[in-house]
Amino acid sequence: METRPRVGVSPPGKAPVTRFKGGGTAAIGTARMRRVEHAFTGPSYTLGVEEELMIVDSETLDLTNSIEGLLEDLVDAGTEGEVKPELMESVCEIATTPCHTAAEAGAQLEALRRTVASVAEARGLSLGAAGTHPFALWEDQRIVSRPRYRDLIAGLQFVARQELIFGIHVHVGMDDPDKAIHVVNGMRVHLPLLLALSANSPFWRGDSTGLLSTRTPIFRAFPRVGIPPRYDDFGDWSRRIEFMVASKSIVDYTYLWYDVRPHPKFGTVEVRVMDSQTRVEHTVALAALVQAMVKELAEHFESGQELSRYPYEMLDENKWVAARHGLGGELVDLPTRERVRTSDLARRLVDRLTGHAEDLGSAAELGGIEDLLENGNGGARQLVVYEANHDLREVVGEIVDKTVPAASDPAG
Repeated sequence: METRPRVGVSPPGKAPVTRFKGGGTAAIGTARMRRVEHAFTGPSYTLGVEEELMIVDSETLDLTNSIEGLLEDLVDAGTEGEVKPELMESVCEIATTPCHTAAEAGAQLEALRRTVASVAEARGLSLGAAGTHPFALWEDQRIVSRPRYRDLIAGLQFVARQELIFGIHVHVGMDDPDKAIHVVNGMRVHLPLLLALSANSPFWRGDSTGLLSTRTPIFRAFPRVGIPPRYDDFGDWSRRIEFMVASKSIVDYTYLWYDVRPHPKFGTVEVRVMDSQTRVEHTVALAALVQAMVKELAEHFESGQELSRYPYEMLDENKWVAARHGLGGELVDLPTRERVRTSDLARRLVDRLTGHAEDLGSAAELGGIEDLLENGNGGARQLVVYEANHDLREVVGEIVDKTVPAASDPAG
């Protein structure tokens, strides 16, 4: 979920406020039709990664509402990157600065995980990374005291309250707004594969759900989520956003929580479909893969080629199969009607994109994808731990143990 300040919203007390049906508020007069400003000016292919992490009690391994205390203790930490709150007080978000390579982003993520974990340890807390906490209850979580989040609860009610999930967002820099829309359109067909690789949430509220990514259907309850519509160009996207703002349906475009979206304020394409990864090298590998995908699609735009069009229902069906089976299922190899093993499609894609990753200086980090294919994604690994003793606290203990690698063992 987007955590940055709302665009075009007057400070409290400065103007009358109107409430939006979709969640959020804005000063009267700020929602007039206007073209969305953008920062798609380059440099291209810079990489930024956000990870949502769980804050747990080191003894009970249950979630704990402790983000505000951690933020206070981290004021003078001096680590490159950023630590931020999210919707619930039991969630900690870390974010890199813009990086040139996946390795650079990985170094920042490792340092951020270690720094926050060290501060948490002093409070009797630990960090964990997965798409859901296996046995925590959303009813026990407090909402962060920020206007955006209170407005979300006011607007979306139960839908927002039950959103106790954790994801990663990968931003890739772009140098042209129409190119960014082309990349967003082209990424739609790849989203199920990214979800299958990253699926890491087989448990929810103390139950084994039978899904590898339970996070996916939980978040699906939100409005304006999932695979996005197709847009003709940036002008088309901008006009449609302006219509939603002018009709008081949303405050701004950050209230569209699609699996991939343009982010004009940052000048990036943002991919949001993936579950949080327990091992940092898997986050980095997925970021390297996304970066290479974006480069391939950007060059496709520059060559003047048109994207293939796929039935929306088949894109959505592939995404469901990825959430249900992870890498163990079969996806429809669009535009054909052939069903192909998801792991085979992943290997084929990695082989095709390796040259792009080499150009970007991120090829070595794709080794983490091979580890996911050979040894299972995070959800499959959680299930192996659970099968031994049917003990969800043991599962959380394993998640915590692998979330923060020792300084002498960066791969965890």
